[in-house]
Amino acid sequence: MNAIKVDQVIRTNRKSIALIVGQDGRLMVRAPREATDEQILSVIERKSGWIAAKQQEAITTYPQIGKKEFVNGEGFLYLGQSYRLKIIEQAETPLKLDDFFYLDRGVVSQATEIFISWYKTKAKEVLSDRVTWYSQKMGIQVKQIKITSANTRWGSCSVKGTLSFPWRLVMAPVVVIDYVVIHELIHIFEKNHHKSFWDKVRVMMPDYQQHLRWLKINGHLLKL
Repeated sequence: MNAIKVDQVIRTNRKSIALIVGQDGRLMVRAPREATDEQILSVIERKSGWIAAKQQEAITTYPQIGKKEFVNGEGFLYLGQSYRLKIIEQAETPLKLDDFFYLDRGVVSQATEIFISWYKTKAKEVLSDRVTWYSQKMGIQVKQIKITSANTRWGSCSVKGTLSFPWRLVMAPVVVIDYVVIHELIHIFEKNHHKSFWDKVRVMMPDYQQHLRWLKINGHLLKL
């Protein structure tokens, strides 16, 4: 049991303990606030075989992509398209997207931070636009949109109606982004993933399952 590494424990107002194995094999535990460490460890021990199988499946199905090196010709995703990187001298801005990603040579050492900042800005623009579009169609009011650095979830909806999305979601195709937006908007009034929840998703996006599958298969690529 001690061999099982728990990478993250998140405590919320949920009623049960859930184990989630990510595409990178990391184990996340979502637990009620009152759950003790002993209760969590007991569930992990009981599910140890399942955890091991899921982690092996992740390694086989989602081979890990190495970290970006920020060299000429390297590809970076934005809205489902891959754009090659060109490092240039004395650029007008540290990072710009046109037909290529153009990165100023003088800031290559800070490239990770610069790309993340760029993605966060674009994510705020794109997701605000998509949330506005779908919330108006659905007659829903959204109080706030947050862009996060989450690695294990594509979106979340707080009890107060705040929607949160990871900046890396903006790397996905727009239709996949739309699926995540619809999913979280419906959570404003459908808190659980019951049949009624999925029925409402299907009304807004009849082919949502193929976009959910795209995320499951390609989600590990949406990172730096």
